[in-house]
Amino acid sequence: MSRISVQTAESQKTGTFDLWLLGAALVLAGLGLVMVFSSSGVMAERLNGNRYYFFHRQGIFALVSLTLMTICAWMPRKVLHGPVYLWLFAIIGLLVLTMVPPFSVKAGGARRWMHLGPISLQPMELAKVVLVMYLAYFFSQKQKLVRSFSVGFLPPVVVTGFLGLILLLQPDFGGAVFLGMLFFLMSLVGGTRLTYLAVSMVFGVGAMGLLIASSPYRFKRWFAFLDPFKDPQNVGYQLVQSFYAFGSGGVTGAGFGAGKQKLFYLPEAHNDFIMAVLGEELGFIGVSIVFVCIGILLWRAFRVALAQDDLRDRFTAYGMGLVLGLGFLLNLAVVLGCVPPKGVAMPFLSYGGSNLLSCFLCVGILLNLSRSART
Repeated sequence: MSRISVQTAESQKTGTFDLWLLGAALVLAGLGLVMVFSSSGVMAERLNGNRYYFFHRQGIFALVSLTLMTICAWMPRKVLHGPVYLWLFAIIGLLVLTMVPPFSVKAGGARRWMHLGPISLQPMELAKVVLVMYLAYFFSQKQKLVRSFSVGFLPPVVVTGFLGLILLLQPDFGGAVFLGMLFFLMSLVGGTRLTYLAVSMVFGVGAMGLLIASSPYRFKRWFAFLDPFKDPQNVGYQLVQSFYAFGSGGVTGAGFGAGKQKLFYLPEAHNDFIMAVLGEELGFIGVSIVFVCIGILLWRAFRVALAQDDLRDRFTAYGMGLVLGLGFLLNLAVVLGCVPPKGVAMPFLSYGGSNLLSCFLCVGILLNLSRSART
């Protein structure tokens, strides 16, 4: 056993968790639980006759996710990395099952969820983590050949492209774009030739443009963010209501529970647009607290990545930070009207078990890696 591996194993036994990382994640999850309670009560009472329905479910999701995070944080590194190809085939199988009617759940014209007994799962959220684990393994093992096309570039392109194709068939356009961004940013630090990445980006943007242009409704929806007030009762409606929520929040907000946009004005108030409700009720101060927690979490995540001696650990930590960072960035960009509206959950805050599970899975892996980080 090499000297570095001995030191790493020893530091993993005696190292401590990154408490800043853990604290930021817990504050965000706690705030998310509170905001789900505030934003979903009216809708839950109308749909289920119980205003606490979504809140209770989110609480259960949080307990399960915290348990998984704890397991991952203490898991031996050998088990953590584990059989990456087995996980890859498993997630492909789950994604395929979302298109099989007996197992899948159709909502909003798409089949992105599946039933596992009493549990509803969105495999896309877990696919982000599995793709990172695969790419971290690939780039750490193929460093000598990573600049070649057939060995260092083609395999991760095929894997990411196949996952993206399944998502497009659901259809989940935003999910496919998310995986494409993960692949690009992981390849960028993995050593892939910039020429290959530039060409793949051109093809990706071209394919995205064709998909948007082929659907008139998708075309209108994707460009509605440029001027949502041009059609405020149709494709621009959700974004306009989000603006109203943020605009009425002021510095201190209307007060917890006093927001009006969640009263059936703002669609997906407890899901993708929960930040708009938070901005209305807690104002600039509440949004600033979220931003500070996001900054701390990402700072510590990338610090853990830079502090790793093992290349695979470094890529893994970097990728987990990307999963969280891209989620934060894309959700905030959507609710603030900076990019076209697309279903991207706000990590830790939005209602939903699959997203919360994947977020705490990322945090658990980062905490595990932080135990062996150089101090």
